[in-house]
Formats: sequence, structure tokens, C-alpha cells
Amino acid sequence: MKKLIALLVLISVFSCQQEKDQADLIVTNANIYTVDDAFNKAEAFAVKDGKIIAVGSQSEIESKFKAIDTINADGNTIVPGFIDAHCHFLGLGFNKQAVNLVGTTSFEDVVKRVTNFQNAHNRDFIIGRGWDQNDWEEKVFPNNRLLNKLYPDTPIALTRIDGHAILCNQAALDLGKVTVDSKIEGGEVVVENGELTGVLVDNAENLVMDYWPKPSRVDVVEALLAAQELCFDLGLTTVDDAGLKRGAIEIIDSLHNTGDLKMRVYAMVSASEEHLDYFLNKGVIKTDRLNVRSFKFYADGALGSRGAMLREPYSDKPGHLGLLVTDLETLNKSAERIANSDYQMNTHAIGDSANHAVLQTYNKVLKGKEDRRWRVEHAQVVSPEDFDLYKNIMPSIQPTHATSDMYWAEDRVGEDRIKGAYAYKQLLKAYGKVALGTDFPVEQVSPFLTFYAAVARQDLKQYPEGGFQMENALTREEALRGMTIWAAYSNFEEDEKGSIEVGKFADFIILDKDIMTVDVKEIPNIKVLKTVVGGEVQ
Repeated sequence: MKKLIALLVLISVFSCQQEKDQADLIVTNANIYTVDDAFNKAEAFAVKDGKIIAVGSQSEIESKFKAIDTINADGNTIVPGFIDAHCHFLGLGFNKQAVNLVGTTSFEDVVKRVTNFQNAHNRDFIIGRGWDQNDWEEKVFPNNRLLNKLYPDTPIALTRIDGHAILCNQAALDLGKVTVDSKIEGGEVVVENGELTGVLVDNAENLVMDYWPKPSRVDVVEALLAAQELCFDLGLTTVDDAGLKRGAIEIIDSLHNTGDLKMRVYAMVSASEEHLDYFLNKGVIKTDRLNVRSFKFYADGALGSRGAMLREPYSDKPGHLGLLVTDLETLNKSAERIANSDYQMNTHAIGDSANHAVLQTYNKVLKGKEDRRWRVEHAQVVSPEDFDLYKNIMPSIQPTHATSDMYWAEDRVGEDRIKGAYAYKQLLKAYGKVALGTDFPVEQVSPFLTFYAAVARQDLKQYPEGGFQMENALTREEALRGMTIWAAYSNFEEDEKGSIEVGKFADFIILDKDIMTVDVKEIPNIKVLKTVVGGEVQ
């Protein structure tokens, strides 16, 4: 009789196991922030064909599903894969092929790094990026005299940290036949005492860079794969590349097709007449890993190089208003064309004048058009009366800009205008959502620094005490939403990613600390234990 009972029990257990649904992956023993509408938590979920098929308690998932693979999270925190809503993914990869000038403490330090790079690589053309004169004791633009002496025949172009100014030696200036009399709309050739300094601001960069050797396909592929490795290590599963040319987009698509590039890319097409004609005629391009449905414009330059367009002169440079990079006629005509398509318009606007112009243009051409989600990239300095204009325009912001610029920003704009600068809470209240990014490689890649800057509004030394303009800090929930579901929304992708919910891609990351409860000072030090895209560990 005992043998019969034991047999019946075994049959029963086997029968229950047979009735379980088959999954490809089950994740258990986790502290999961789903980032759904209610910001619910869970313990486990199941994945099949790259998508989430169930979310719930551990007992619920284990009783209903069996899987080929399992991940025991050991009680660690899981959040949706981070989405960087504004970065330069390809540019990050190219930086790996150039002189790294980030963190230089003087122009002499810049020259030393250039020399060390050239001694190691012996390049015919030298390019670098990352200097910031605001970090030097002498906070003025450099000049090229020392570079001319050391490198009379090798063209050198060194880009400022924000990408809105470059320092060229004479050999590089000669490529574009740049003289003290050279002029270009939306740019400045900096001249001092009747001589070229080598500094070219905003559109003036093109005077040289249009003649610079173009990267090969091999260069582009290497750059993309290098950027992917770094981004996966930091928990990014989707990147919004803010300004890509057609050729680069086609290479990204081909690498997706071969499986070499697994990073999901929201591609903002670099605005040009040629690109508008091609992509508006072609229509939206959408795959599981690539989304091409937006154009990236520049209204003005950057605050650090005094290229941001202000309504009143710079507080530290009387009579200077900044630069309008794209003239208003072009901006308006382009907006009208894009408004009559399915494409989105995403415009860089730093200064209060640039923000005002872009907001006026957007609201005019979008009148009567619903759910267009046009974005202002940076939305950095906004006049008090213009926050209302963000009611139907989505702010795409980068919290680390606030903590990088806070040391000198008030010098640029004064004590009144600074109140409307880096005003993330005001922007959130105006639109109801904000998309968060880093603008890397202008800033560091780490999304944990984004989260920390949004919440703490301090640098890594906890300066300033109490935080910078804390009335505009975000809560942890708002910051996490901005880096996941709201960023997905800004890309028209909220139905497929941005939260851990049934039917969405299994894009998630496992963290070594609970980002929602850990001491705020520890947030920058959080490590990613696993990055998973479409159910595959990267």
C-alpha cells in the first residue's frame, strides 16, 4: 500500500511539472522595481522569446513556469534597463580613438597629453576632446601658439568638452584656409590682437572639420562596438544618439542584422536639407533594436563657451548675447515640414533666447496636432514665463550638467536668470514627464551619476552643502522613471520597454545596491552585476 501511495505522489508531482508553462528564462529572489504606473514591486518574472510573459511573487512564477535558464538574483535589486535619452554613442566610441583631454588642469596639461598620444600612435592627423577652460586656473580660451611650434606640419583639432568649440593649430586652419577675416553664420572665429587664436566656436568648426579625413567603415564599427561594451557595463540597454548621419545609421542597422551590435538605438538624424529629404520620403524606420523617427537640430551653442543664445547679454561678457546656430527661418521651415510627417523634432536649446524661439516655433506648427512629443534637448536656461510653453513640449534634460556647471553658471547669467536654469522640477511640473540622459561624452557615461545629480544636486564631494537649487531636485522615483519609462515615452517606445511588465522586452539590470533606499552618497558607486537585453545576458 505504501508503495502505491508513493507512486501516486510521484505521478502527481510529475503531472504538475508537466502542466507548467515553458519559459526561456526565470528570474527569482529579486527586489524588483517594475516602474509600472503604480510603481509596484515584485520578486520574480518569466521571459520567453525575449519578452516578459509574467511578473509576480516568487511562488507564483515558480509554480506556473519552468525554464531553460534561471537567474537567482540573491536578493539584489532589479530595475528596467537604463535608457540614456540624450547621448553621443558613436562619439563616445570615436573618443576611444582620440586624445582624452577630460580632466586637464591647464593648457600645458593638454599639450602634454597630445604629445604622449602622438609619441604612442604617430598619427598624420591628431584629434582630441575634453578640455574645459573653466577647470583651469586661467579660465580663458587657449591659443594655438605652442601647438604651432611643436607641430607645424601635423593638423591638430582639439574639441572642447561640450563639442561647441575646437582649438586648431595653424596646420589644421590651413586645411580650410581660415584667416582673421573668415566669417560664418552661427559661428565665431576667435581673433585676439589681430591674430587667429585657433579657437573656432560652433558653426565655425566646420571651416576646418569639413576638410578633415572622414572615418572609414572600420573606424565606425570599432567605435560602435567599443561604446557598446562600456555602456552595457554601466547598465544602459537603449541609447538615444543625438545626431547621426545616414551612413552611420546604415552601419548600425547592418551590425544589428549581423548580431554584432545588440544595443538598442534611438537615432536622431543630424539635421540637413539632404537628410530631411531622404528620411521624410523614406518614412519611419523601426526594428526591435533601431528606431529612426526624429531629427536633431541646434538652436544655439553652449553656456560654457558663451555660445548659448541669451535674451540679455552675458553677465560676465557685456554686449555678448551668444550665437544662433540655426537661423530662425530655417528652423521654422524645417519644423513645418516635420510637423506634416510622423517624425519628431528634437532641438538643442541652452540659452533662454534659444528656448523661447524653439518653444514658440514648436507650439505654432504643432497647433491642433496631438501626441507629437517634440523635445527640447537640454532646456537649460528658461525664462519664468516660458515654462508654460512646455505644457505640450517634452523636456529632455541632463542632470549632471547642473552639477558640472554650478561652479560658474551664475557668473554667466547672473543671480536672477540662474533661478530658471537647470530647473528640472519646474520642467517636470510643466509637462508631467522628463526624459533623462547624460550627453556623454560631454559628461561621464554612468547613469548612476545622472541619478545622483538629479536627486542630490551635488558633486562627488557633496558640494554644495544641502545641494544646488534643491527646489529643482527630483525624487528617486522621478529620477528612475526619467531614466526608464519616461525616456521610453520620449521615443514613442513606452509599450515595448522602460518597465518590467508583461509584453515588454526583457531589458533589465541587476544592481549590487538598492538604488531607491541606499544612502544617497553611495549612489554613484553602485555596480551593475548583470545587464540583460531581450532576455540575453550581455
